[in-house]
Amino acid sequence: MSLTLADFDYPLPPDRIAQAPLPDRAASRLLVLRGQAITDSVVRELPLWLQPGDLLVFNDSRVIHARLFGAKATGGRVEVLVERVIGASEVLAMVRASKTPHAGSTILLDGGITVSVVGRAGEFFHLRFDGDALELIERHGRLPLPPYIERDADSFDESRYQTVYAREPGSVAAPTAGLHFDQPLLDTLAGQGIGLAWVTLHVGAGTFQPVRVENLDHHVMHREWWVVPQATVDAVSAARARGGRVVAVGTTALRALESAAAGGTLQAGSAETGLFIRPGYRFKAIDALMTNFHLPKSTLMMLVSALGGVEPIRAAYRHAIDQGYRFFSYGDAMLIDPGHGVARAIVQTPDRQ
Repeated sequence: MSLTLADFDYPLPPDRIAQAPLPDRAASRLLVLRGQAITDSVVRELPLWLQPGDLLVFNDSRVIHARLFGAKATGGRVEVLVERVIGASEVLAMVRASKTPHAGSTILLDGGITVSVVGRAGEFFHLRFDGDALELIERHGRLPLPPYIERDADSFDESRYQTVYAREPGSVAAPTAGLHFDQPLLDTLAGQGIGLAWVTLHVGAGTFQPVRVENLDHHVMHREWWVVPQATVDAVSAARARGGRVVAVGTTALRALESAAAGGTLQAGSAETGLFIRPGYRFKAIDALMTNFHLPKSTLMMLVSALGGVEPIRAAYRHAIDQGYRFFSYGDAMLIDPGHGVARAIVQTPDRQ
């Protein structure tokens, strides 16, 4: 059956969109989807759904203060949302202004930052800062909350919109599945014999962009930078050898792992990825996924449907809406566990031929 954009739509009452996080990270609800079976749980009970020998893989990217405000040389107000840092002083960014800035023009951002417009790079502007871009962004920018959160970031968001293990600055949106983990939960998991490993994928603003074509073959995926270290490749290999499952914490961790396994076996490295995962995709690196609830008609709805199955995901989302789950970045979570053997090809061991 050929799927179109409409197959990934669903009606969502506006009051289901979480506008603020729970004070307790691990208190969020957890919908567990195993095959077609749906169970209601809470994130703090995640260790009950895992087994000693399993491996959780997290994205350690840190959200930067990517939203900046200022004015063009002509005086018109400007809002800049950094998509990614591409050099010591250069970024790609979305620029919102009354009139599109042209190459060679200058933007004066709050804090006395002078930015030159180098040109366009597709839908983004190529900007050059008058100093270290990341340092200036962190000092003078603001935390960028997702567009469906109808308020500005406050001091609580500064800590709560970061994972407790965030290390590598570069994301403009949080890897939100990881927001549910606090240190006591991580300690409990490790004490239960569940492995913990990290990758880095810097989340771009493109993660919020809707798919605009009905024919999914025509969709061009946004690109993001990933890093998979050798230590994580070794951890995956060890988990496979002991019969454990590899569970990605978040779609970003999943995309990093699957991108690093594009050649058939998981390889350490770093690169850009434009990997578009949709039903029919054969997973090479992961067995299960913990994730939040995603926007209708989004590539992330397509990704979770590829793993969990189109109809089981539809049923899970209907259940979540009926049961009052909270959706999107600050919302609740789900664990998609389609069963053993889904992705055993990635690191072959002698007893898994």
